[in-house]
Amino acid sequence: MIMSISTPAAILLGGLIAGTLDIGAAALINGRNPLVILLVIASGLLGKASFQGGLPAALLGLVLQWLMSLVISAIFVLLSNRVPELKQHWSAAGLAYGVGIFVVMNYLVVPLSEIGRLPQFTVWTFGGNLLAMLGFGLLIAFFARGALPGST
Repeated sequence: MIMSISTPAAILLGGLIAGTLDIGAAALINGRNPLVILLVIASGLLGKASFQGGLPAALLGLVLQWLMSLVISAIFVLLSNRVPELKQHWSAAGLAYGVGIFVVMNYLVVPLSEIGRLPQFTVWTFGGNLLAMLGFGLLIAFFARGALPGST
């Protein structure tokens, strides 16, 4: 039995949990402190200056991560309210969405940011990042499957 939740709750839970876990995954994959990961996220807006920005820049990175995660979650949850198959096959839909997130973030968002370059992957970081985005998509789809359409 699937527990029903409101659409906004599904968006918030999916986005904030997936976004927060993604910071930890990025730290593990790259062997960096989570605060460094947050500075890297902030550098998408601030450029290299984020690395001299200290805690305020790290907090900006956290806010940016959560905002992006909420937008990504909202897209899937709202779409799944209109396309019932996404809820019926939530695990496959979540994995597919994770692949889409990986492609959009790495080959569109990052190059258009102040970082301005395509990511340089090793086999480890490519696999780790792809696996992290598969998990990201699965988490969002998990919460979306219980979202009640029209429950704003």
